[in-house]
Amino acid sequence: MAKTDTSGGLSQEERDAVKQRAKELREQEKAGKNRAAGEEAVLEAIAQLEPDDKVLAEGLYRVVTEVAPDLVPKTYYGMPGFANAEGKMMLFIQPAHKFKTRYATIGFEDKAALDDGDLWPVAFAIRDWTPSVEQRITELVRTAVS
Repeated sequence: MAKTDTSGGLSQEERDAVKQRAKELREQEKAGKNRAAGEEAVLEAIAQLEPDDKVLAEGLYRVVTEVAPDLVPKTYYGMPGFANAEGKMMLFIQPAHKFKTRYATIGFEDKAALDDGDLWPVAFAIRDWTPSVEQRITELVRTAVS
């Protein structure tokens, strides 16, 4: 009898991320909206990143904690992210190595106030953390929480 593919077409990395998300949800339910627990989880996720991705995640973490200190650190499918006071994800970084892509992505969820007419970007490819990148991300985060 042939073995049936029950993965739904997901890659191994995607299946691992789904499992990680289920684990996160269980842990977040136990911790409630505990900022310290979220911060610990995000810092642990950053510490486990490959060096190139780690620099990017540390830069994003620094910007968000300075510009939007009310956002709560929270992992999102194992990726470092930040949620609003209601616990809804606002933004996250998808490391390049996690999904074997050539660049990391900083993504903003629908709770982020980036609206600009009928069409606006919500994800940004990032390969290096430079002063100009930091300035642009700072502007985006400031807008997202406005």
